[in-house]
Amino acid sequence: MTDNQNNGTMIPRSLFVYALLYGGLVVLAGVLGTKISEIGPLHVESGIFAFLMLVVLSSAVAELHGKDIADKLVRYGFIPLILSMALIFIVIRMPPAPFWTLQDQFAGILGQGARLQLAGLISYGISQTLNVYVFTKLKGEGTGRAAWLRGLIAGLLSQALDTVLFITIAFYGVVDPGSGQEMPIVNIMTGQIIAKLTLVVVFVPILITACVKLGQRLDAKPA
Repeated sequence: MTDNQNNGTMIPRSLFVYALLYGGLVVLAGVLGTKISEIGPLHVESGIFAFLMLVVLSSAVAELHGKDIADKLVRYGFIPLILSMALIFIVIRMPPAPFWTLQDQFAGILGQGARLQLAGLISYGISQTLNVYVFTKLKGEGTGRAAWLRGLIAGLLSQALDTVLFITIAFYGVVDPGSGQEMPIVNIMTGQIIAKLTLVVVFVPILITACVKLGQRLDAKPA
């Protein structure tokens, strides 16, 4: 455990470790999301993999330390997310060294527009809050200690909502410069939801179970 010198409390080792991972993955999700990957017949933004880990970690923290702590984890996640956006904005606009010729590629990949950033902030906050709420609410609704089942249900709902919010805010009314038509947000949304829900079903129950058990082991070790 880590001793908090300011108030004399002890931070559980699992919470310390998972909070570090959570903050890093919040930032990584935005970077990975700039690549569109192919999974079978579906095309999905690669940030989904980091976001699934955020679902897993927030659920594991809720199971180990309660809803209030998990809600704080989600809220504090805005700090590294907003800070990383600000730093990327500043670095992109700094003049490159004369011998460095990748400025356009760097700006093209990481230079998300304000609308995409707003969409990411809103969808992150609402979907992760919903995930923690549903996960903990189900504990008192008959699912008992089945953390994997609660995590599966919460993950399915939160990731579906995350996709609807992000795609709608980011692309509603946006015209595709190639075709001159509005972006097909329903088609984009459908593919994203199918891909996310499939990955949630396959990975989330296993990962939540593993993270809860690992957290219990970390907390059981003497300081």
